[in-house]
Amino acid sequence: MPNPELLLASKHSEPMASGHSLCAGCAAGVIVRQVIMSVEDPVVVANATGCLEVCTGVYPVTSWNVSWIHNAFANVAATLSGVESAYRALRKRGEIPAREIKFVAFGGDGGTYDIGLQSLSGVMERGHDLVYVCYDNGAYMNTGVQRSSATPLGANTSTSPAGNLTSGKAELRKDMTAIAEAHGIPYVAQSSPGYYMDLMHKARRAFQTKGPAFLNVLSPCPLGWASEPTDSLVLARLAVDTCMWPLFEIAKGQFSLTYLPLEKKPVVEWLKLQGRFRHLFQSDHQNLIDQIQSGVDQNWQKILERAGSAVPSFAGPADSDRWGY
Repeated sequence: MPNPELLLASKHSEPMASGHSLCAGCAAGVIVRQVIMSVEDPVVVANATGCLEVCTGVYPVTSWNVSWIHNAFANVAATLSGVESAYRALRKRGEIPAREIKFVAFGGDGGTYDIGLQSLSGVMERGHDLVYVCYDNGAYMNTGVQRSSATPLGANTSTSPAGNLTSGKAELRKDMTAIAEAHGIPYVAQSSPGYYMDLMHKARRAFQTKGPAFLNVLSPCPLGWASEPTDSLVLARLAVDTCMWPLFEIAKGQFSLTYLPLEKKPVVEWLKLQGRFRHLFQSDHQNLIDQIQSGVDQNWQKILERAGSAVPSFAGPADSDRWGY
């Protein structure tokens, strides 16, 4: 039987035209395509100020082939909740046709973890029927690669520089997925464009969910990560295979681990492909690599304990027909 996500994607029109100005290797455009091509109904997209907005909607042209709204850095969730509420009210009064329309917001980690958190929290608490997708590239890339609360420990950014006296970002990254789950919303998931069928499957589930759904998606950024554009999806996969970025979902409170690596690779395999961690391989900072690995191991153990007997029986390529691994 054909995979439903692939079958739908094969029939879907292109949501975003080529020719946008996203950097070569930027995963944000890949994520947008995978998410929108997983839903059959018409979509309304709201886009927070950031890399994705700046590079796809430069006046007077746009790369979007779907209904698209640009708003300020901090209020994409509030904007879309107003659109969703207006749609429900107009439909109830019979002023617009009664057809199914989906609503999705895209925001970077700066506009989600930090400046947009209050807006997003309100939407989740009020229970609006929409999907929020964070493309997490781990810093404020659009304005000069400043650290955000999503920036990993030890990463070099323009505001957490590595040098003789510092080792990059000194703080652990915020767990935004856990914060979303704490709101008690019906669907929360973590995914990566490197495992595209996992992301498309979760996006389809998010759109099918009544009420707020949150997808946190790792988004490699060659500019901010100082990586090769051709390595973006390699990094998107390595983050998962090192268990730095586990893939899981929480549907109506039920936790499910959706990917179990065939081999848990050392996190150094992910770090060494990124110039933002280059300083960690110097003698003065190598202890941080052990600290990062220890943090990854502890978090992965918690994930496995939470999954319990529900740890997936498939692992990596062993079930490639189903998951596209």
